[in-house]
Amino acid sequence: MQVDANWPEVQLIILNYETMPAACLDDDPRAPQVAAHIGAAINLHLPNVIVEHVGSTAVPGCAGKGVIDLMLLYGDGRLEEAKSLLVALGFQPQNTRDPFPESRPMRIGAIEFEGSMFRLHVHVIAMDSPEVAEFRTFRDALRADPQMVADYVARKRQIIASGVTDSLDYSVEKGSFIQGRVTEN
Repeated sequence: MQVDANWPEVQLIILNYETMPAACLDDDPRAPQVAAHIGAAINLHLPNVIVEHVGSTAVPGCAGKGVIDLMLLYGDGRLEEAKSLLVALGFQPQNTRDPFPESRPMRIGAIEFEGSMFRLHVHVIAMDSPEVAEFRTFRDALRADPQMVADYVARKRQIIASGVTDSLDYSVEKGSFIQGRVTEN
């Protein structure tokens, strides 16, 4: 990953993650810059991992919850090393009622860029996990199909309009849309 010129050095100041009510926010075109910076900083310390930008913020024009989702893909026997690095960089364990298991963790944090706060989810996944293909397939399908993006955003807005405010409930509700599209492709 290449670091954007707006970041003078590959440094991270990971801030505490703020849990917020579920929302469907407009696309922020700066998200890929932030994702690339986080990935480059992780790779500076762990060059043997792959960091990929996934989720709505990885798809131009796709509204979402405003969280940058990254996959940190590690090789055999490197899970503890990956988790330790994320802690050292300032990422925190999840603080929701149903966190991912420590055998497939997600770490959270936030970073300020150009006066805005960007919340971060780093999904720590084994390189050979089937989940990797699921993340990539859905992201790539959205990138290739503007109608699918429109349908996905409409579904998210429908969920919010129905009164869902819990981010975990929101994720479960939109899960059927994602699963339907991942199995189609």
